[in-house]
This record gives sequence, structure tokens and C-alpha cells, in this order.
Amino acid sequence: MSPNSEKAIPPSMPSAMFLLMLCKTGLREKLQTTSEKMVNTSLSDEEKGIQDKESKEESILAMLGIIGTILNLVVIIFVYIYTTL
Repeated sequence: MSPNSEKAIPPSMPSAMFLLMLCKTGLREKLQTTSEKMVNTSLSDEEKGIQDKESKEESILAMLGIIGTILNLVVIIFVYIYTTL
């Protein structure tokens, strides 16, 4: 063992509480400065149109995926019936 590991003293309860207080204070300051830096960003009409278009595309792709899955199941059923005859 190294000599440093023998001299290591676990933190006492008061120093641990002090460390927690520092963390709490630092977090509080961080949250306060973050809330001061927040900016109200509203979407323009162009951005809303782009988002609407993207959501419409996503819903169409989701519907195509569901239809494709159903068709695959139908094919599997027909193949199963054909092979069992």
C-alpha cells in the first residue's frame, strides 16, 4: 500500500454538509442565471408550415408502415395455408 492511502481520512460529517451546501448554492445560482437568459422564441409562419408538413409526412409514413405490416401478415397466412395443403 502507498503511504498516501494510509493517511487518507474520510470526510467528516460537517465537511460533507458544507459540500452539500456549496452544491445547493451553486445549483441555485445556475438556475437563476439560466432563467434570466431564457428568450421567448415564437415560430414564424414559415416554420409552422414546415412543421405541419413534416408532421403530415410522418403520419403518412406511419400509415404506410401499418399497411405494409398487415400485408406481410396476409402473405404469411396465405403461404402457411398453401404449404399445409
